[in-house]
Amino acid sequence: METTKTTIIIEALKAVYPEAYCMLDYKEPYQLMVAGRLSAQCTDRRVNMVTHELWAVYPDLKSLAEAKQGDVETIIRPCGLYHVKAADIIGIARKLFYEKDGKIPSTIGELIKFPGVGRKTANLIIGDVFGQPSYVADTHCIRIANRLYLSDNTRPERVEIDLRREIPMDESTDFCHRLVLFGRDYCTARSPKCKTCPVLRKLKLSFPEFECRL
Repeated sequence: METTKTTIIIEALKAVYPEAYCMLDYKEPYQLMVAGRLSAQCTDRRVNMVTHELWAVYPDLKSLAEAKQGDVETIIRPCGLYHVKAADIIGIARKLFYEKDGKIPSTIGELIKFPGVGRKTANLIIGDVFGQPSYVADTHCIRIANRLYLSDNTRPERVEIDLRREIPMDESTDFCHRLVLFGRDYCTARSPKCKTCPVLRKLKLSFPEFECRL
């Protein structure tokens, strides 16, 4: 995709969503790691409902590290895959509390060593906690990147590579947050609102032949 088209997409998203922010609620960095793990095959809205209860029962890292898996499973059950997610969440808390003195690592290589933490969550932490360039290839990102010809891949790690080539580093974190908002409001998985799409409208002003890949 030509740089000029990429620039149009970036600026169009900025115009609609001037404030880019993470949709997962958290106060402490480790809470974002846990929320990221819970978000697999689950909506951010449901994750936020569940973590609100989770933090009420386990208000700090120590209490979560000492939690019984069955009790955690009961709380996070609405997020699905609750057996493995509960084991991973407790594993994350234990590794952080007992091995890392509660400090979140600042590299993707170290982050993905935590139970259940993949590159998506690792990139989310790198961007939102440490303020470094990050490329979060979640379901919204993968779908929209393909529709707008930013990527020809569906595997998250390949989409991340493509976005690193297309999106400037200083735009990366906010760009990925805006894609989530855009994916919910316009470029939905089913019945996307192409007729009112602000990105498509901007693209067609400069490239009348442009069509989304649906």
